[in-house]
Amino acid sequence: QVQLVESGGGSVQAGGSLRLSCAASGSTFHMGWFRQAPGMEREFVAGIRWSDGSTHYLDSVKGRFTISRNNAKNTVYLQMNSLQPEDTAVYYCAAGSRFAFMIYDKRAYNYWGQGTQVTVSS
Repeated sequence: QVQLVESGGGSVQAGGSLRLSCAASGSTFHMGWFRQAPGMEREFVAGIRWSDGSTHYLDSVKGRFTISRNNAKNTVYLQMNSLQPEDTAVYYCAAGSRFAFMIYDKRAYNYWGQGTQVTVSS
């Protein structure tokens, strides 16, 4: 069983930045960030593979968000710049313990964090 501990959410004005962190208690194949706004489905935001650092992003965050990893700390980060009100959501860290081609698919993840709120005001 892998435990995921998230930190870094908060409230910012539009155009601001936040950095989310997620520390994993064990080894996994890939990790990612999802978000869920009220009344909406949980959607993929960004994912990264531990093996080669390859990444995937939701189209609407490309160029604004960056996912990165620290192998020594077993920690993944999501740097979010140029935040917009539509980025407001609960952000969830997730990890997959088996190899998956489509790390943008929720089914590739079997461990989830508790979620952290990100609120962007206009």
